[in-house]
Amino acid sequence: MSVSRASSRTYLRLSILSALGLLAVNTAMAAISENASINDSNLPQVELDEIVVTATRTPTKTSNVIAQTRVINKEELQRYQGQTVLDVLKRQPGIAFKQNGGLGASSNFYMRGYDSKQVLVLIDGIRYSSVSAGGAALNLLPADQIDRIEVLYGASGSSIYGADAMGGVIQVFTKGSNIDRSSMSVTAGIGSNDHYVYGASAQLANTNGTTLSLSASHNETDGINATRPDPSNQNDPYNKDADGFESDSVSLAVNQRFGDTLLTGASILYSKSTTEYDDGIFEDVHADQENGAAQAYVDWQYMPDASVKLQYGHSVDKSESYAKYPNVFDGTQDQISLVGKNKLLAGEAVYGLEYLTQDLDSTAYSIDDRNVKSAFAGYVVANDRFDAQANLRYDDDSRYGDETTYNLGGAMHLSPNFRVGASYAKGFRAPVFNDLSPAYGGDLNLNPETSDNYEVFAQYDSTRHSTRLTGYRSDVDNLIAYSNFKAKNINSAKIEGISLTSDWEMNDYLFGGSYDYQKAKDNSGGSDDGNYLPYRPKHQGLVYVGYRLPSLDIRAEYQYVGNYYSRITNTDAQFVDNYGLLNISGNYKLTDNLSMTARLNNITNEDYITDIGYNTDGINYFTSLTYNWY
Repeated sequence: MSVSRASSRTYLRLSILSALGLLAVNTAMAAISENASINDSNLPQVELDEIVVTATRTPTKTSNVIAQTRVINKEELQRYQGQTVLDVLKRQPGIAFKQNGGLGASSNFYMRGYDSKQVLVLIDGIRYSSVSAGGAALNLLPADQIDRIEVLYGASGSSIYGADAMGGVIQVFTKGSNIDRSSMSVTAGIGSNDHYVYGASAQLANTNGTTLSLSASHNETDGINATRPDPSNQNDPYNKDADGFESDSVSLAVNQRFGDTLLTGASILYSKSTTEYDDGIFEDVHADQENGAAQAYVDWQYMPDASVKLQYGHSVDKSESYAKYPNVFDGTQDQISLVGKNKLLAGEAVYGLEYLTQDLDSTAYSIDDRNVKSAFAGYVVANDRFDAQANLRYDDDSRYGDETTYNLGGAMHLSPNFRVGASYAKGFRAPVFNDLSPAYGGDLNLNPETSDNYEVFAQYDSTRHSTRLTGYRSDVDNLIAYSNFKAKNINSAKIEGISLTSDWEMNDYLFGGSYDYQKAKDNSGGSDDGNYLPYRPKHQGLVYVGYRLPSLDIRAEYQYVGNYYSRITNTDAQFVDNYGLLNISGNYKLTDNLSMTARLNNITNEDYITDIGYNTDGINYFTSLTYNWY
């Protein structure tokens, strides 16, 4: 009897899901037995009070940081095998998103009401974004090449890192920064829509102070049909085919320590991908992309309480599309920085200089390069009674002129576990090459977008619990908008919101969640005054419950996204309905060397959209096996 390819795939998927079900039952039985006999001291610890560097540019506990900060560590990233950084971020508090299809498809995200163009993305401290259109292609960065992600909410990052940080800063750290022993591993995974992943990694640590990490992976899927037909047009010429995605990625990090005072190193994260998409009736429409960043540094601790770090970095964002109107965008950024740190009696001073060049290789642009010279200084106080942060930064851009930003914040510890605080930050976003180039309706005389940002919070932390309630308001001026295909500084906006996050650890159980209420509205006084900004839901939240043992880590989550509009005019045709997604994920250590990761998304098969005219996936799964050598 012959079996068709489609039937074979269906049978394979059912077999895998059945095996996962049997494994879950056996795992639960084994977990009960294991929990009864294991010593509590061997249980994995959930670190609620982690160390972050993005919020202050120096290592600081999250319980001492003024601005709201979120950390996604390597244990949490394990649940996102085969997915991208965007898939990780869209489940974090205060982040909304839209995606025009499946894995790797064109997308955008919004943080605290700000567009991704107004959120700075760093890879190991190096700027990573599109110099032509702004924003970073997080939908193309693989989660399995990353060790850690830090999310800094609000505009305090503008006075630390410069332009484009009005909405916050997202810093991605590649693997290799914390290697304590040598190891090797191989991974293979399979999922819905003919999704396949395979890769290998190796870490080396020796007694001479050398660490090396090398990782490579391949990710491919047939994808889903990205577009939906226009219900008002029965003759809508849209493609019904699946739109696939394929990516090859590599990361490398090497560090060498010389004694107790000198540390040198380099790292790279690079991804080359092909994304299929729809363009009317045209066939074989796709885009080839290259994305990533590399850096090298020397960190010298010349005194017990003083150090200086010299870093050079290079990032690329290249896209070549094959469609009705083909185009090429090849953007690069080169950055060099010198950062000093000095501990003082009550805190630590951070200061430095930076030089950034941005170049765009495209025949359509008359403005395709610029440089930015910057100087900054900051002071951080972090103790068990009072936390404070002050930053000042000056940027001189060769295209739009200079800008000065600053940030002031403080928090009082009312008890060992409870503190309250407030902060103010001045933010700005520089016009990108699209905004400056006359060929795209740009104007060389555009001013940067600017914002005034206010934040108050109350936070309770203990060894097993962390809860934070944050209220914020942003007044944004000189928003760059296009009227009659001409860029102008004509818009303003007001963003107000409340964010509640709570994470708990009780014995082997983890649970918590987040809720965000936000009003992001046009405040320009024109015809759209008072309308909601597109793709910013008023309500969204997530709740989760997990169970963790040395050999088992399982988590169920429910994410709710409220309704919103897809255009600023807020018409009924632009209304996107609310939706809720139920997901479950887990890791199980089958043996000392073999582990399994599985994820089941949209368990209830919710039919939803994130943007008008584009599909999303129904119930889908991904599972992988990893074998480690130590």
